[in-house]
Amino acid sequence: MFVRGVSGGDMDAFAGSGTVRALCKRLLLRWAFSIHRSRTEQEATMTLIEQFLAELDREGPRTRRVVERVPHGHDDWKPHEKSMPLARLAGLVASMPSWVSLIIDQDELDLTPPPGGGQYQQPSIDQLADTLDGSVAKARASLSKTTDDFLLTTSWSLRAGGQVVLRDPRHVVLRDTFNHLAHHRGQLTVYLRLLGQPVPSVYGPSADDARFL
Repeated sequence: MFVRGVSGGDMDAFAGSGTVRALCKRLLLRWAFSIHRSRTEQEATMTLIEQFLAELDREGPRTRRVVERVPHGHDDWKPHEKSMPLARLAGLVASMPSWVSLIIDQDELDLTPPPGGGQYQQPSIDQLADTLDGSVAKARASLSKTTDDFLLTTSWSLRAGGQVVLRDPRHVVLRDTFNHLAHHRGQLTVYLRLLGQPVPSVYGPSADDARFL
């Protein structure tokens, strides 16, 4: 028996296991590895700015699929007394791409500014998708006007309570920001599951969304 794209070794594994599951798992791992290798080879020839822009283009739609699923009527719901309420977490996820602009256009951010000095306004559930789109557009604009040299040779600071709690090169803070977004977006998908909402495909199929996107 011959299956296009499947080696003899794959077919032996299939026949030996007696299930489709083993073959599908192997093919899925091969597909994921080929995508990773292709991106790694491409990024080797890209500038730092181009890499961040490409990542923004990938993460924006993934994040939009998640915030679009956030239900109404559960703004204060949280899975644990120490957890963030749903509306606060969803607003954070939708707004986080705007941190790219803060890191590029400002030298620091004070998490505890003087009274009246705060700028963040939590979006409503109806505003999540639009807030995300605006944050992504703002991040793209800031990335497009800066340079690799600026990101590599200048630092950015985070203050809290009058103290500097973080100071790192801008390119490091940007990388941490994308990782931070993935962290809270994953947290938000758990909230969706616990609330009985469909969880969309992010990096691959979920129990509710079989698409590879």
